[in-house]
Amino acid sequence: MRTGARLHDRLLGEPTVAAQFTDHTQLQLMLDVEAALADAEATSGVIPASCVAPIQSAAKAALYDCAAIAAAAVDAGNVVIPVVRHLTARVAAIDADAARYVHWGATSQDILDTGLVLQLRAAVPTILAHLARAQRAAAGQARRYADATMPGRTWLQQATPITFGLKAAGWADALDRTRRRVATALDDALVLQFGGAAGTLAALGSHGLAVTDALAARLGLRAPDSPWHAHRDRLAQLACALGVATGTAGKIARDLSLLAQTEIGEATERPVAGRGGSSTMPQKRNPVAASVALAAALRAPGLVATMLGAMVQEHERGLGGWQAEWDTLPDLVLVSAGGARAVADALESLSVDTERMRANLDASGGTLLAESVAMALAESLGTREAHACVAAACRRAASERRPLADVLNDDPVVTRHLDQAEIARRLSPDHYLGVAHAFIERVLSRLGGTGHADA
Repeated sequence: MRTGARLHDRLLGEPTVAAQFTDHTQLQLMLDVEAALADAEATSGVIPASCVAPIQSAAKAALYDCAAIAAAAVDAGNVVIPVVRHLTARVAAIDADAARYVHWGATSQDILDTGLVLQLRAAVPTILAHLARAQRAAAGQARRYADATMPGRTWLQQATPITFGLKAAGWADALDRTRRRVATALDDALVLQFGGAAGTLAALGSHGLAVTDALAARLGLRAPDSPWHAHRDRLAQLACALGVATGTAGKIARDLSLLAQTEIGEATERPVAGRGGSSTMPQKRNPVAASVALAAALRAPGLVATMLGAMVQEHERGLGGWQAEWDTLPDLVLVSAGGARAVADALESLSVDTERMRANLDASGGTLLAESVAMALAESLGTREAHACVAAACRRAASERRPLADVLNDDPVVTRHLDQAEIARRLSPDHYLGVAHAFIERVLSRLGGTGHADA
């Protein structure tokens, strides 16, 4: 995987994350594992201490031809075999005796898996940072627009009034949950892979556990209770958390794109020169960030499914399932980073039109407050009869193109129980918000105003 390999990589991805999955970075991290292994084994008395310096001096990615290693991997079956071969040759040129101890007691999967864990440790925090940024922006919108009444929408139709602050608080709440899940899954995945040929470290005799602990310490990873060559649950759990994060970003992006529709116009990505235009229509202001987050949300499920399918691996080392992960998980991390970045950008640059929200409320002629009237009538008529009465009034209002208030005031069944002032009050959007403000305050209180709670 190379950053900049496709013209749209920077649009859909995240360059800082892509840099963690380049061939050079992957090679360097595998070499870092080999160097740390030599040091851990020397400290544990497994190999001569004199071998460490030659191996470490040769463990520099710049000394090797990544293209040659990639070509050799075609016949070898994985990239570690040619990496070890090239590393051994270079160490031999420095110290022939030290070359005998390169990759001592390890297997290819130990190096590749541990290198991947190191890549994840470097890459996923960028996703967490974007999710935190998106959460702070959403919380800020929730605080700012707590009183901005707008139509709530269910099944893409106007329902009952809400506030934009409540909608934004829901986004912030979901982003916080998502961020904490990803952080936990990443922490769980930061575990050394080291088991040797079949997971017993038999080649190291009685020193296996000592080398494991020393290697984990040098790499800043936890030592596992047992090797996990064919147990991919930690990586699958991280993949699932990333999938949920990308889906959350996509849900918010879907909301934003719908709010930005010309006929709605309640919230839009703030216009920036050269952004969101059309090659032919001068008037266009396309929601670019939302489109990126939505694209990520569409791509992520297939990648997550592949990671889940790859969990079914055979015996002590899998055939095919492990290989299926090699590109899938890096791709998922990059897709998730692009989606998280995009939704954070969109929320930070959001332009909210409260006057348009009010106009859209009024466009219904009061019918989105039908539940409010029905609940008032239910106290006298009962729920079923009240619902039927108001539903009929809504149908008349629509067919006669009259405000619902006028129709209700002409209905003797309604006016027998509600006077004109009470009907007007019941049809006021600002008086039918329930505990919306309480929900907003609960979310913002937990998140610390416009910040975020500790993971």
